[in-house]
Amino acid sequence: MNPKLPYVLLVGAAVIIFVLSCMLLSRGRRSPSCESQPHVVEKTGFMIQSLVFADLTPEEMAQVVRYLQGNLGVQLVEASRAKPSDNCIASVDVQVPAKAEVLRFLDGGGARPPREALAVLYFGNQPDPNVTEYVVGPLPTPVYHRDVTVQKYGGKVPYHRRPMLGSEYEQVEAFLETVAFAAAPTFLKEVFEYDGTNVAFQTTAPHGFHSGDRKSWFIMFQNVSGFFVHPVGLEVLVDHSSLDISRWAVSRVFYNGQYYRDMVQLESAYVQGRISVEKVRKAPRDGDFSSMKPRAPSAALFPLQYEPQGPRYSVRNNHVLFQAWSFAFGMSVSTGLRLFDIRHKGERVAYEISIQEALSVYGSNCPGGMSTRYMDGSFGIGRYTSPLVRGVDCPYSATYIDTHSLSDTLSPSKRKASLCIFEQNLGSPLRRHYSNLQSLYYGGLVNSALVVRSIATVGNYDYVWDFIFYQNGAIEGKVQATGYVSSSFLHGDGLRYGNRVWEHTLGTIRTHSINYKVDLDVGGVKNSLVAHDMAFEMTRAPWSPEQQIERPRLTKKVLDTEDQAAFRLQSKMPRYVYFAANSKNKWGHQRGYRIQITSFAGDHVPEGSSIERAISWARYQLAVTRRKEEEPTSTSIYNQNDPWTPTVAFADFINNETITNEDLVAWITAGFLHIPHSEDIPNTVAVGNSVGFLLRPYNYYDLDPSIYSHDGVFFTSEQDFMACETNPIACLPKTASCLPNFPPFTYDGFQNR
Repeated sequence: MNPKLPYVLLVGAAVIIFVLSCMLLSRGRRSPSCESQPHVVEKTGFMIQSLVFADLTPEEMAQVVRYLQGNLGVQLVEASRAKPSDNCIASVDVQVPAKAEVLRFLDGGGARPPREALAVLYFGNQPDPNVTEYVVGPLPTPVYHRDVTVQKYGGKVPYHRRPMLGSEYEQVEAFLETVAFAAAPTFLKEVFEYDGTNVAFQTTAPHGFHSGDRKSWFIMFQNVSGFFVHPVGLEVLVDHSSLDISRWAVSRVFYNGQYYRDMVQLESAYVQGRISVEKVRKAPRDGDFSSMKPRAPSAALFPLQYEPQGPRYSVRNNHVLFQAWSFAFGMSVSTGLRLFDIRHKGERVAYEISIQEALSVYGSNCPGGMSTRYMDGSFGIGRYTSPLVRGVDCPYSATYIDTHSLSDTLSPSKRKASLCIFEQNLGSPLRRHYSNLQSLYYGGLVNSALVVRSIATVGNYDYVWDFIFYQNGAIEGKVQATGYVSSSFLHGDGLRYGNRVWEHTLGTIRTHSINYKVDLDVGGVKNSLVAHDMAFEMTRAPWSPEQQIERPRLTKKVLDTEDQAAFRLQSKMPRYVYFAANSKNKWGHQRGYRIQITSFAGDHVPEGSSIERAISWARYQLAVTRRKEEEPTSTSIYNQNDPWTPTVAFADFINNETITNEDLVAWITAGFLHIPHSEDIPNTVAVGNSVGFLLRPYNYYDLDPSIYSHDGVFFTSEQDFMACETNPIACLPKTASCLPNFPPFTYDGFQNR
C-alpha cells in the first residue's frame, strides 16, 4: 500500500468534514437584516409648500385657546365640564386658505397665505345663546379674530343646532340614573336587576320633529362588551332642550312594545301587573356571544408583508412622495381624512379629495331605531379617528402617524398612530400579457400601490377610510364598514325591519351613504364635464349588403349645466363621465380624468320628508357644480340637530349654472344597504361592505404611464430569464433574503380616551 494514502484519506476526510460543517452552520445562521436603501429624493420646496394645508400643531391649538380666553371678554368654561348654560370652545381646527390664494402661492410665486384657525364656540351664557365661528390668526401668534358665522351661513347659528358635547351626554346619563330611574325602582330592580352600573345608554338623532326640539331617545342595553347587540327593551325619551338641567324631563317611555307617559306610569303599571315582561338573560361582562375574543387558539402565523430594501415612499411633515405621486394630507375634526395638491408626474390632477359625510338611516319598530338618522360628521369623523393596531389595522411595517385635535376640551389631544401609510403589493398584476402566438414573450407589472388609511370609530361602527394611489395614474377612494350593528329589542312585528340575530336582538335594517368632495384640476383649473357611452346601431355589411350587423358605437355629450350634471341616486348614468381639460394628448383627444363609482346604495329618504333637504347630497350618485369658496362642504355639523331647517342644503348648490370651462367640483355619493344577519354576530366584517370611487386617466397621457415603472418584468423565449439583468424577479432569493426589521409591538390606544 502506498504509505502516503492514509494521509491523503485523512486530508480528504478533513476537507469533507469542514465543508459539511460550514453547510450545517450556514443553515442554522439567521439571514441578514434588511437594510434600507435611499429610494426617494424629496424636493424641499414641495415639502415646505405643503405646510399650507397642514393640520394645527398642539402648540398652535394652545395659542388659539389662550388668545380666545384673553380677547373675547367672556368667561370660557372647559367644554368637558360645561353646562348648556355656559360659554365654551367646542373645537379648534385649521382654516384652510382660499384656493386662489393657495394657487398663487404654490404656482405663481405669491406670498404664503396667513396661517389661521377656525374656532367653534358655544355661547350659552348670554341673552341670545348661539354658536359662533371665529377665524383666528395669524399663527403661531394670533392677534385678530373674525366672526365668519353670518358670512358662511347667512345668519347666526341658533343654539339648539349645536352638536352635543361629551359633557351633555354625561349630564343626560346622570339625569336618567338619578332622576328618571328613581321613579321606577321596583321595575328596574326586578326586571333588569338594575344596580346603577349594569345599564349602558345609546343616543339617537335627530332630536325630535321640529326646529328647536332637543328630545332624544336613549336606548338601554346591558353594560357588557359589545353592548350594542344586548338591548333590554327599555327606551326613554328625554327632553333636554332647556339650558337649565333641573328642568329636563322624561317625555315618553317605551318598554317591550308599549308606550308610557313617564317612568312613574311604567312603575305603576308594573306594580299592578299590567305589563308584559320579557326578561333578558343576564350576560357576563365579556358579552358572551358579542365578545370579540377569538374562539380558537393561535396557530400558524398569517402572511406578512415587508420591504426588503426599505420603504419606497417618503413622508415629511404632511407631504407624501411615492414614485410619480405627491400630495399633502390632513385630518379634519368633523370630516376626517383629506388630501390636497395631488400631483402625478409633477402635474396637479386634483386640488382636494375629502370625506364630507357618513349618513345612516335606520328602520325599526322601536322608537329609538325608527327615528335614527345619524350624520357622523356632526359627531366628528376626525375626532373619533382611532389608534391603529400594527399588523391588523395596517401592515406591521407601515408608517404610523400621530394626529392631534382639540374638541370638547381646552387642551389638545393626541391620537397615537391614528393614520398609516404603506405600499401594498396587491398580489396580482396591474397589467400583463403572455404571448404564445408569433413571438414568445411575457410582460407584466406587479400591482403595487400606496395606501393612506385612517379608521374612525363613531359609536358602534368602524369606518376604514382609504385613499389608494396606483402606478397607472389612478386614485381610489374607498370606505369599508365594520364594527357592531346597532340593534333593537325584538318584539311584535320586528321581523319587518330586520333579522333576528340573537334571542332578543333584532338586527335592524339601515342604509349607509358616504359623500366625498373631489376637486379635480385636470390640465389646469378650468375643466368641462363630458359623458361617453355606447349605443348599438344597425348597418349593412359593406362586403355583403344583404346582411345586417349590430355594432356598438361611441356616444358623446358635453354636459353644459349643473342640472345636466346631477345624476339621481338610482338613475341611469353614462358609463364614462370625465373632467376634460383644455389641452389634448398626442392623439388629438381632450385630456381627462374619469369618475367611476362603486356603490350598491339603498334608497334615499323620500324628498317629501321634513329632514330630506339636510341630507339632499344623498339624492345624487354624482353631482358636478362650479367650485365656490362659499360652498366648501356638502353639509354642516349643525344639520344633525336641526335637519328641518338645515344650515347647509346641498340641493341649493345645483341651480343650473354653466359648467363649461369652469373650476368644477364633483360630489360623489357611494353607499350600501345593510340588512343585518346572524353572521353580523359578534360584529360586522368588512368583506362586501366596501364602496367608493376611482379617478382614472382617460386620454390624459399618450400611453399608460406605468410602462415607465421600475417594477416592470419582460423576457422572451430567447433570453436567459434566470439572469438578474433580464428578469429582476429571478434574483428575489438573493435581493429579498433578509429579515425585516419589525419594531416591537406597542399600542397606546387606551391612553387616547
